[in-house]
Amino acid sequence: MNFQIFDAFKSRLHDSNSKVNQVALETMHKMIPLLKDNLSPVINMLIPAMVDNNLNSKNPGIYAAATNVIQALCQYLDNHLLLQPFCTKAQFLNGKAKQDMTEKLA
Repeated sequence: MNFQIFDAFKSRLHDSNSKVNQVALETMHKMIPLLKDNLSPVINMLIPAMVDNNLNSKNPGIYAAATNVIQALCQYLDNHLLLQPFCTKAQFLNGKAKQDMTEKLA
């Protein structure tokens, strides 16, 4: 897997331009079923970028895209790959994002 691609893509997942941010999340949602467990080398880098700020976003499009990404991760990736990054996020997030991550863990 090319880490340089995901290093560049990661910054788009929390871009200050909400349209760029939303398209990046929607693109990630489309990539997850294609890459599945091949995302394992970069999952610890991507989950914070996908979750931080996006699950607490007041922008309904960004929030919906972020929840779709989390759902796709749960559907297409082996749960053991998600356990540690989800636990870490649930521990340190606040508000709706903390609730969403805690529900996914349960």
